[in-house]
Amino acid sequence: MEDGLKPTGDTKLDQAIRQWLQYDRNPKTKSLVQDMVKDGSMEALKKCFSSRMEFGTAGLRAAMGPGISCMNDLTIIQTTQGFCRYLEQSFGNLKERGVVIGYDARAHPTSGGSSKRFASLAAAVFISRGVPAHLFSEITPTPFVPFTVSHLGLCAGIMVTASHNPKQDNGYKVYWENGAQIVSPHDSGISKAIEENLEPWPASWNTEEALKAALLKDPFLDVNTQYFQAIQKHCHHREINKKSEVKIVHTSVHGVGHTFVQSAFKAFDLHPPYPVEEQKDPDPEFPTVKYPNPEEGKGVLTLSFALAEREGASVVLANDPDADRLAIAEKQESGQWRVFSGNELGALLGWWMFHCWSEQNSDAAAVKNLYMLASTVSSKILRAVALKEGFHFEETLTGFKWMGNRAKDLLDQGKSVLFAFEEAIGYMCCNSVLDKDGVSAAAIAGEMISYLATKNKSLSQQLTTIFEEYGYHISKNSYFICHDQEVIRSLFERLRNFGGKKDAYPSECGRFSVSAVRDLTTGYDSNQPDKKAILPTSSSSQMITFTFANGGVATMRTSGTEPKIKYYTELCAAPGNSDVTHLKKELDDLVDAIVENFFEPVKNKLQPKPE
Repeated sequence: MEDGLKPTGDTKLDQAIRQWLQYDRNPKTKSLVQDMVKDGSMEALKKCFSSRMEFGTAGLRAAMGPGISCMNDLTIIQTTQGFCRYLEQSFGNLKERGVVIGYDARAHPTSGGSSKRFASLAAAVFISRGVPAHLFSEITPTPFVPFTVSHLGLCAGIMVTASHNPKQDNGYKVYWENGAQIVSPHDSGISKAIEENLEPWPASWNTEEALKAALLKDPFLDVNTQYFQAIQKHCHHREINKKSEVKIVHTSVHGVGHTFVQSAFKAFDLHPPYPVEEQKDPDPEFPTVKYPNPEEGKGVLTLSFALAEREGASVVLANDPDADRLAIAEKQESGQWRVFSGNELGALLGWWMFHCWSEQNSDAAAVKNLYMLASTVSSKILRAVALKEGFHFEETLTGFKWMGNRAKDLLDQGKSVLFAFEEAIGYMCCNSVLDKDGVSAAAIAGEMISYLATKNKSLSQQLTTIFEEYGYHISKNSYFICHDQEVIRSLFERLRNFGGKKDAYPSECGRFSVSAVRDLTTGYDSNQPDKKAILPTSSSSQMITFTFANGGVATMRTSGTEPKIKYYTELCAAPGNSDVTHLKKELDDLVDAIVENFFEPVKNKLQPKPE
């Protein structure tokens, strides 16, 4: 091996390391690899070099560090070269239109990697091929990238972020010309192009030249103005906002959200929210939280609650670090804080968007052109609202890539897409961004809270009103951790061949009778006349939905990014059935039966979700 380094004895590994040392120009990652070889650290070398990060529809997400399985200067260059080649093949006018590149505040001093550095390298790659690169000069929320793709009519967008992952991770998220995240077959096309362009092109490392090039443009000021103008079409109660005395706390959890949420509140003439000082500035160390994920609930919001108590605020808004998600908590009369689930916020924001739309549209026929979307594992509450109010509700597969692309199809057909959401606290309230957006959602939630205050109503009271009018929808979601792919496979195969009968699904679960089964791994749906599922199927991931005779629905699925088997359950009651205690007990019993009969956690050695 070069540099007088001893071979490891593993030919394939030596080849990967040799190629790495030949291509890498980052002194930190290069010396980390050289040290591992000198020390004979086989486990560490295998971890870094045994397999290349897989480029999927969510792009890349991995730890920052040396080697082909991590996010670093070289893998960013290789990925961008492949993406650039793929775009050259897809668009004849790429050199006229260009791409946009945004980034968050993540950094990894040990390997010299950071989101800003990776974004600059990506820009250098495009500029070396004569492609205009609209590189943001400052950190931005993820939704600014899809907004810019649509606003400037670009071919694609890249956002360098790992969202709410642990601090050592980073990611590379890709948008297509329609402003939505990529879907298949683009992922496999890009992946193939990456493999064909592993050797860095001569100018790919040259960020200094690229940052001076005429092809480099900074969209920050223009987009910062245009975005806040665009979201104002959803500001319907400016006078109420101006006078509102509701106090709101906001945390950006050491991410990018602070200044942008302040601007969004200003655009709506809302009083600025009180920022959590210890968390308002971007900090890649995320020093005050164990996980920078507001979905994890109260632990992330401890400082927010303390500030709210000091200021007399009744509501807390929290963005995840790249500001594409939004969590909300409200102080109850008991003095306790209630953190709303993603499904509950979907119900509140969906109701609010329709309420505002109804006030603006007196034409009774217009509602037939209106659509709301949700992912298939999210609450069916919007379906109940749609049935009563006359608009359309559609389900998509899990993930905003599906909702964004479906929304674009509907908009292109002249339909109006008012709202889309997923239970993982993601909301699309403004179709100028065809992805989840925690910045516009924060301002729209601020207006909804101010409006409800004029009716002396809290968010919790309004949620009860929605359930009483459209039927209670109570959900319970969680997961088990499982690192053994074989256990996961056999768990799902047992459900497909239940009781030892081939292609036979369970007809009951404990005392609960199963009325329908949909399997999006195999494409089976017992509810369809031809038994074929309508939603797209994917044999590479596990996903089965059971509908029960008592109105319960349960989906079991594997996660694309984590070693988890997730479950999503919901009990939907008809309007008028308001015995909440009974409904909750019924759902708890159903979940217990599913865990015991379908998951078999003891037999399968599954770890429950850590409390």
